[in-house]
Amino acid sequence: MCLSHLLTFLVDDFFSPLMYQDISVMRFVGVNASDINYSAGRYDPSVKTPFDVGFEGVGEVVALGLSASARYTVGQTVAYMSPGSFAEYTVVPASIATPVPSATPEYLTLLVSGTTAYICLKELGGLKEGKKVLVTAAAGGTGQFAVQLAKKAGCHVIGTCSSDEKSAFLKSVGCDHPINYNTEHVGTVLKREYPGGVDVVYESVGGAMFDLAVDALATKGRLIVIGFISGYQTPTGLSPVNAGTLPAKLLRKSASIQGFFLNHYLSEYRASMDHLVKMCTSGDLVCQVDLGDLSTEGRFTGLESVFRAVDYMYMGKNTGKIVVELPHPVNSKL
Repeated sequence: MCLSHLLTFLVDDFFSPLMYQDISVMRFVGVNASDINYSAGRYDPSVKTPFDVGFEGVGEVVALGLSASARYTVGQTVAYMSPGSFAEYTVVPASIATPVPSATPEYLTLLVSGTTAYICLKELGGLKEGKKVLVTAAAGGTGQFAVQLAKKAGCHVIGTCSSDEKSAFLKSVGCDHPINYNTEHVGTVLKREYPGGVDVVYESVGGAMFDLAVDALATKGRLIVIGFISGYQTPTGLSPVNAGTLPAKLLRKSASIQGFFLNHYLSEYRASMDHLVKMCTSGDLVCQVDLGDLSTEGRFTGLESVFRAVDYMYMGKNTGKIVVELPHPVNSKL
């Protein structure tokens, strides 16, 4: 695995050393739970070390090739989702770059975390006014958006989290009922407060939390799996679930479970990203960023801090999206 110093080009459909399209310097890169899965070879077993990691970044264009110059200018800020983003400079096809108003980390939160919540709930959630929606890891990078989008759809939103501080954050973004699982048992609270069950679950934790969410489904309820972070650091990448009784539970309630993987919905990505950028710019969407200021060693600055940022995430310390700041390279010749 490599944390690279690469050139950032915006190209159309291919890259040629003789005809590059755009070079950008990265200001911020995002940390995702899926970074562990990719590094472990679970997404593409054919990838061999050393290889570049990271999925998203935001920065300024510092050079242009011929075809990209029609759409972008030097100094323009762009955000992008592309493998190998843990780099000070990186190659980016122009077709996947999204212009954003400024090189601020808030726009980076939308690239993977925001679009996952938006497309997933739009395509699979069936959200309607009055529906009860449970979001697990609700104060995390993508959970924060699921909470807000469900609330904007007129739903009653329940969110699990790990601290009173996170509960307060969730209330501030519209969560009707935060549940701190370190002080309350999630299953007990759900049975007591929602005896009829919940209609939609946006689930990213896996293991025991997945089991609790299945038990909490209402008749015709739907559970959408967007991840299972509790198991990513295990040899198999999975946490055990009570699969043996699952068919019977789903049958009794006419309930369903469906997975969501962003790469399978890329046809929806551009329009979704543009919509979220407008919401963020207008202040209609809170894009909470965690730069690690409260971590033991302080703010996540420079590529060398990516490892700390990943550990911080797996310890459940973050509120919002974990972002690493990249100082401008002092010795850059670009």
